[in-house]
Amino acid sequence: MRGHLAILLHAHLPYVRHPEHERFLEESWFFEAVTEVYLPLLGRLRGLRSEGVRFRLTLSLSPTLGAMLEDDLLRGRWRRRHEQLIELARREGIRHRWQPVQQALAQRQATAFEATLRL
Repeated sequence: MRGHLAILLHAHLPYVRHPEHERFLEESWFFEAVTEVYLPLLGRLRGLRSEGVRFRLTLSLSPTLGAMLEDDLLRGRWRRRHEQLIELARREGIRHRWQPVQQALAQRQATAFEATLRL
């Protein structure tokens, strides 16, 4: 008997857009989710497709999350913050030049952040 598997992912975040503040703590939740969940998932799905792997996935987004993902202000703020993280990881690689393990970790993080920026 052939079985079936259904994967349903649901994503939600509270609305955290605050144009009146240049940096708002709660916006970090959104930026971290984009960086650590949504873009890596997109990258993996693209990789599966390019490898010819057949898959189906259902992903539901809450209206608040959908609105934030399309918001130009938040997208611009995410990009600026992400570029700052890349620069920080690079500086950490330099700072740890005499500690090979820490340097490798910092370089790996910089590479991962750069790859996320290209998605």
